[in-house]
Amino acid sequence: MLFPRKMRFIEITVLKNDMDAVIEYIGRKTQIQFSDEDKNPAGQQAVSIKTLVERLKKANEYLLGESTNDLYRQINDDTALPSQEQKTEAQKLCLLCEELKEREDNVLQKKKRILKSINELKIFTEMNVPFSDFENLSHLTLRAGRIDMSELDKLRESLGQRAVIIHLEDNRILAVASKKGRFSLDAKLEQFSFESEKLPQVDGPVSDFIKDLHKQEELINKELDKIRIEKDNLVKNNAADFCSLFSAWRIALVIEEIKQRFKATESLFLFSGWIPADILKRTVKDLSDLTGGRIAINSYKPYEVPSVKSGLEKVPVAMRHSAFVKGFEGVVFSYGAPVYGSVDPTALVAIFFTLMFGIMFGDVGQGALLLAAGLLIKFKIIKRFQKFAVPLISVSIASMIMGFLSGSVFANESLLIAPSRAITAFFTGEERDRILTILPMASHGGSVTKLLYFFAFTVSIGVVINSLGLIINIVNRILFKKYEQAFFSKTGLAGLLMFWYALFIAVRLIRGGNLYSFDFLGICIPLFFIIFGHVIWHIITGSKFRMESGLFAFVMEGFVEILDTVSSYVSNTASFLRVGAFALAHAVFSFIIFFFTESLSGSGAKGALSAALIMIIGNAIIIVLEGLIVAIQVMRLQYYEFFNKFFVETGVEFAPFRFQHKK
Repeated sequence: MLFPRKMRFIEITVLKNDMDAVIEYIGRKTQIQFSDEDKNPAGQQAVSIKTLVERLKKANEYLLGESTNDLYRQINDDTALPSQEQKTEAQKLCLLCEELKEREDNVLQKKKRILKSINELKIFTEMNVPFSDFENLSHLTLRAGRIDMSELDKLRESLGQRAVIIHLEDNRILAVASKKGRFSLDAKLEQFSFESEKLPQVDGPVSDFIKDLHKQEELINKELDKIRIEKDNLVKNNAADFCSLFSAWRIALVIEEIKQRFKATESLFLFSGWIPADILKRTVKDLSDLTGGRIAINSYKPYEVPSVKSGLEKVPVAMRHSAFVKGFEGVVFSYGAPVYGSVDPTALVAIFFTLMFGIMFGDVGQGALLLAAGLLIKFKIIKRFQKFAVPLISVSIASMIMGFLSGSVFANESLLIAPSRAITAFFTGEERDRILTILPMASHGGSVTKLLYFFAFTVSIGVVINSLGLIINIVNRILFKKYEQAFFSKTGLAGLLMFWYALFIAVRLIRGGNLYSFDFLGICIPLFFIIFGHVIWHIITGSKFRMESGLFAFVMEGFVEILDTVSSYVSNTASFLRVGAFALAHAVFSFIIFFFTESLSGSGAKGALSAALIMIIGNAIIIVLEGLIVAIQVMRLQYYEFFNKFFVETGVEFAPFRFQHKK
């Protein structure tokens, strides 16, 4: 389309009972961009739903043992708002998981304490005495008793290296310190509410006690195995339920969060937003059918909206393109959204991006690899980079066409000689190895003249792109009634006429023509309007003109304007020589690879292997390095030689409310 889609501003009044269904419809259809409203405090319903969603998230993470951040943001396409039965089911499932997790945490904590005790008791195994005799040791102080297990780690940290704390069983501990440290030990134990008891009466040595702890560990492991079986059964029986419940409650939460942005009375919600005009009628009908007619919708043209008229709000820009053009929307929006009502440049961007990339990266084999990558992304065999699928397919086809014309297949310049000769003989009556010769080499039937013609062709692409950029700017300025900029600026009609006449002179001189006296007028008249356009516009409109900085400053500004205008058009046009330069560089690199592989392939097995390695590595470098450089250069030419002609102001991209669906 030549222009973005027309937009309408709508105001909707809906009953509270119908609000959830209305927002669900809007979120699924992706048709309305809500206006910014003051955010109200979260209601009890929103808090309750958010709590349940968080519980579901934690339960799912516990069962699957992995992060659910992506799941937390995703909503299945076929999910509906949750019913009361689903609320009961979700709460029941969360409770089961929470109870099981609590049991597992307690058992794991107990196992941790036992293993730590086993490790600490190993220092006493060499003593070969029972616990009951420890009290008679002259160099140690031992204290046995009970403590709150939640305080055990704090006690150990507090004592540091001054004592060893051994967990015996349940909430009983054994504290061991030197005789000198007994006062400090007792003080710390008292601080942590230690209840003293007699040492365990174990007849055997410490090693026997360790064996008892190992038996307790075995029992704990059996308990853990039992918990894991319960966990596996929960996963097996409820995996599908988790996904559907999660999606249902995510929708409910999103709807509640959205409702907080809208004005409301006891029985009504009032909200507004932007919608493309071409779907307004259908949307109104759908919402009316959905609510049984219990809805009121008023629509307004953009410039009937007070905030738009005053300049406080910009109308969002929505586009409707074919699959090919849509793939290049990202190139445009990465620079800026067009202003609503201005010319949509996306179709031109798609055409010129594809054309210039193909010229600079011409090779049938390398293009085929890019095409394969694009198709893998397009059909979701490669899950990422979906937005690059169409541009990648487009530029790869252009590369293959250019490669066929220049006779290059994976830098091999002999494979396409036969079809090239047949085609050139049919159309010209003369057999040539290349349909299009870029390198000026006698063996290829080329010449420097053909190379110059090729560079002239790339410059002509630049002329077309620059001209279209100026024409778009002129149309946009006229549409927005900024006539002075449309007719008298260097990017307006005066600048365009000067640019075209300068090109006319250049072409005439290249063809052997002469300069004439009227050429001076052909250049100077547009320049006159560029320099004095502001004055002329004031005369036309009858407004008063003032030289605020004086006559000298005005003259100097005019002189600078002349230099800037001339230099900018020369540089803007000359920039497109880089298209030919990169195409030539690609051809040279390909020829070098071909030359070495041809030279080595006839030198026995080692030579053939070396040739194969050069062919593989060389093509890999071209695809990765040159492909990246060429893409950057094409983007640069679009940004600086095309967009800056008319992107004097940026708009706002249309961002309709939608649920985040699974991809």
